[in-house]
Amino acid sequence: MLFIDNQNIMDATLNLALEEHALTTFDIDQTYLLFYSMHPTVIVGKNQNTLEEINTDYVRAHGVTVTRRLSGGGAVYNDEGDLSFSFITKNDGNSFHNYRRFTEPVIAALRELGVPAELSGRNDILVEGKKVSGNAQFATRGRMFSHGTLMFDVNLDNVAKALRVNRKKIESKGIKSVRSRVTNIRPYLKRDMDIHEFRQVLLERIFAGYPEIPRHPLSDADWRAVEDLANRRYRHWDWVYGQSPPFNVRRSEYFPGIGLIDVRLHVVGGRIEQCRIFGDFFGERDVAELERRLLGCRYDADALAAALADVDTRAYFGNLPKTELLRLMA
Repeated sequence: MLFIDNQNIMDATLNLALEEHALTTFDIDQTYLLFYSMHPTVIVGKNQNTLEEINTDYVRAHGVTVTRRLSGGGAVYNDEGDLSFSFITKNDGNSFHNYRRFTEPVIAALRELGVPAELSGRNDILVEGKKVSGNAQFATRGRMFSHGTLMFDVNLDNVAKALRVNRKKIESKGIKSVRSRVTNIRPYLKRDMDIHEFRQVLLERIFAGYPEIPRHPLSDADWRAVEDLANRRYRHWDWVYGQSPPFNVRRSEYFPGIGLIDVRLHVVGGRIEQCRIFGDFFGERDVAELERRLLGCRYDADALAAALADVDTRAYFGNLPKTELLRLMA
């Protein structure tokens, strides 16, 4: 097994791209270990509806990165207090769904540090009944990775803030996260340390028996390929939002002096495929003009604002500010 040093990069999109690059281009007969941390990020599972999993107001206001990973499972919030790990290896026909194989060395290292960790259910690592790690897998062309989070010292308040969403706003058939009770690893350590020391100690425990930690060097060509992949996939709107399953949006609100406005959208591939606006408001112009204008528009706040940039909403809804209509829709 070889260790891939990501040079302490904290950009989640680059780290996910590095993981995929290693999966698809490195020696198929070798096993690799990758560690990475990141600035505040929500990572949704491959089969999830991104907008259904995130608190859009919070992530926009606080500059939280939102991206999608290749593996399934639920949405996770990570920040500088998380250490994620990924085992990249050959798919031998017996390893996919075998989470124990990949979590055992991590659990053994945690126990040596005084943390009473155990694998629970299919893919979670628990400490005293609380989740400290969720794990997922992905396989392609004879290769696979098994990766997971290690909540070392994550801001737990921000976990709920970033992932909270109004379930009445969006209804879809996408896979939804199960909000588990979570905790951090750091309070359970028999000797306190920061995440940098924790990473090094964990690395040494996993590679125990080696005279030194064997590494796979990354070339300039590797990093160029990783940057390109991050731009094409993990930073790309079509991957992060457009890959979401079809969903319906229904938002209604009563505005004093204007009346009830009821917006109903059907979104496919992240774009508005159907739009209807109902209510008891009065307007000079036919609201069907707005409905047609929004067809094909990306369902995000910036795209909606651009689509209605030259629209005078008072002509359709009376004295309704455009900002209020956009707030209602997004």
